[in-house]
Amino acid sequence: MPDPSESTPNHDEVASSQEPFQILSLDGGGIKGLFAASILAALETDLGTSIVEHFDLVVGTSTGGIIALALGAGMRPAEIVDLYGRMGSTVFAGSHVRGPRRLVHSKFDAGPLRAALDHAFGDQQLWQSVVPLVIPAYDLTSDRVHLFKTPHHERLRRDWPIRMADVAMATSAAPTFLPAYELTGIRFVDGGVWANNPVMVGVAEAVSMFGRKLDDIRVLSISTTSDLRNRHRRLDHGGLVQWATNAVDVVLSGQSMGANTAAFHLLGNRLMRIDEQVPAGVLRIDRIDRNQLIGRAASVSRIQCPGFKTKFFAHRAPRFQPYNHP
Repeated sequence: MPDPSESTPNHDEVASSQEPFQILSLDGGGIKGLFAASILAALETDLGTSIVEHFDLVVGTSTGGIIALALGAGMRPAEIVDLYGRMGSTVFAGSHVRGPRRLVHSKFDAGPLRAALDHAFGDQQLWQSVVPLVIPAYDLTSDRVHLFKTPHHERLRRDWPIRMADVAMATSAAPTFLPAYELTGIRFVDGGVWANNPVMVGVAEAVSMFGRKLDDIRVLSISTTSDLRNRHRRLDHGGLVQWATNAVDVVLSGQSMGANTAAFHLLGNRLMRIDEQVPAGVLRIDRIDRNQLIGRAASVSRIQCPGFKTKFFAHRAPRFQPYNHP
């Protein structure tokens, strides 16, 4: 959420003279992606619509990337909720590495996730998406950020034949939880290491590749819930012991809040952020109470539905026509 001590940017709610450009941005967060999928499913039910038809671009990182790809593959959010139910009982519920081996091996084997994604996406390729997509990952081979993109601009000539399942594996290869994923000779890890909240990735794409002005852009940004934490004073000492179990969480939280604040300053009230806060430790990237998370999503979506209808419902995105394909 934006810092309440800061003044609200002076943006008009509807400042554009042309049709708006609407972005759906989906955070990372492991199996907690069930929250975002459930939010979308509830909005579809409440409004009797197809969510993806209201968005000109979908960006998603890690689990958000899986949801974005599923929407692009033509899956309805309710189907994605079912997919997460299956993944929760296979990918993260099975045997995993314990004890000293965890120091040198990922916690989970990638096989069950790969099987679930192959089943969900089949051989569908990026160019076959029904909506333009941008999916962040990180390239370990060259040590640089990486964006997988549908061919929604004439310059985008590389990614269109890549299988959606492969992109999903690359964006969700969370360090320590899953091994890196090798694709076309490049070793990829989770895009969350640099864009766990990809909202600014979406804004940059709208401006640079779609040629839209900031006044045209509206964004629905959905998290996978965030923890209410009390940062202990022992972190002030700055030692390895104090920070060993806190550094990743602080970095991910800081990146997410920083991206959200930057987007808010650019877009003002044209940014709608859904981020349910829960007590620390109640929900984890690899372990959730499914019914509790779906219940929270139902409650949040009921509150947010009127705002979504006001900001996003009237717009219908044009049908996606890929520039490059077979």
